[in-house]
Amino acid sequence: MKIAILSPIAWRTPPRHYGPWERVVSLLTEGLVQEGIDVTLYATGDSLTSATLRSVCETPYEENRKIDAKVWEALHIASIMEHATEFDLIHNHYDFLPLTYSGLIKTPLLTTIHGFSSTKIMPVYERYNKKTHYVSISDADRSPTLDYVRTVHHGIDLAEFDFQKERGDYLVYFGRIHKDKGTREAIEVAKRAKMKLVLAGIVQDHEYYETQVKPQLNEDIRYIGSVGPEQRNEVLGHACALLHPIHFAEPFGLSVVEAMACGTPVLAFKKGSMPEIIQNGVNGFLVDNVSEMAEKCKAVGALKREDCRKTVQDNFSQTRMVKDYIDVYKEILQERGR
Repeated sequence: MKIAILSPIAWRTPPRHYGPWERVVSLLTEGLVQEGIDVTLYATGDSLTSATLRSVCETPYEENRKIDAKVWEALHIASIMEHATEFDLIHNHYDFLPLTYSGLIKTPLLTTIHGFSSTKIMPVYERYNKKTHYVSISDADRSPTLDYVRTVHHGIDLAEFDFQKERGDYLVYFGRIHKDKGTREAIEVAKRAKMKLVLAGIVQDHEYYETQVKPQLNEDIRYIGSVGPEQRNEVLGHACALLHPIHFAEPFGLSVVEAMACGTPVLAFKKGSMPEIIQNGVNGFLVDNVSEMAEKCKAVGALKREDCRKTVQDNFSQTRMVKDYIDVYKEILQERGR
């Protein structure tokens, strides 16, 4: 089985800090190689992989503002399509654009839909619905107008996250600094619960940061910027709980699983995929508003951190994700008679 995987080029694969799609692609690619699959990864030239790496864009466009993102993503997608005959299957993680090439190739195209950025992109997905194959990353993130092979939840490498038996004395917010992710609400929760808060993540909305976040920073509420894998493990693992007060139907939520892998329970608004990840009263709590979240900060101490880790071991491991995708590949190839 020869598989080509198309990764985004916004960030390196794997990312140095932020880059959730690229992180998933890396975990999948390395896991497939370990299973003996012949994998060619299309990613930025500075990417790190044990698979065969092909690239046309040397550096991520988010880290090199001198290059035009549209130009290089066009060349990037064209590159894999021009070599389509070399592969049994192409696995697309680049959203809807590669679908527009699918009518020009005979190689089956599988797209993992990492979320719908807007309803405006739906005409592309709908047009190629019967001609290509889709995987959702949660049941909550499915469109009723599309057909799916199955849902494959993301998985993480448990070896990257140390289990911390003892809970810390601070709350943590780990994600983009943006209204959708509820950064301001996390601060409000910490204040009501009278607990320290550590904020970590890239500033995606600078005006929001300057007006809603920065004025509230002090000794008890600290912003530490975007952190890499080593610091991520430490920050998440030594927290009392992860706050996830999202204002959108989040397709998945890697930070939620990563926190639980360290033994840290999660307090989240009951939106999107959160009910598929969080077992209420076992590895965290699902709430509807800031008041309820602040109240539950007092209850997380009764949760067993071992149960949080076990959730990830049983449901959200890299091994499970890789196995699920291999099953999907086989199903598509058998259907196509390849």
